[in-house]
Amino acid sequence: MVATFVSKAGDIATIPLNEQRTVTADWYTSIYLPKVITELRKINPERRIILHQDNASSHTAQRTRQYLTEENVELLDHPPYSPDLSPNDFFTSPKIKNRLRGQRFQSPEEVVDAFKNAVLDLPGNEWNKCFENWFERMQMCINLRGEYFEKQ
Repeated sequence: MVATFVSKAGDIATIPLNEQRTVTADWYTSIYLPKVITELRKINPERRIILHQDNASSHTAQRTRQYLTEENVELLDHPPYSPDLSPNDFFTSPKIKNRLRGQRFQSPEEVVDAFKNAVLDLPGNEWNKCFENWFERMQMCINLRGEYFEKQ
């Protein structure tokens, strides 16, 4: 299993979970987020970081929120019950699954390498389309939530 972080520029970090089966707040804040934030700051050190993550328990944990606050990272809220808003859910995972379908691998490391290579091989215009789609999905969700609350 891997955790991957993407931006409009493409892959930022793909990190295997090694001996773990799930992403915990401890792993997320001590291994994954430091790598992601370091990579984002390399790309543009002056730009503020706004992170969109889903509502997984490791993402919403107090430890995670505290870490992000200490790192001066802003969070973009993810509406509840909206699994199709994450670019990894609607774009990255389906694309990579299709590219790797039918292949056999000899080791977990080989799978991770194939995953990383497939992500890196996606052209820039595909990432642009992905994030245009993400923005449209977020707008639609915000509009639908507004309409729902107006009716209440």
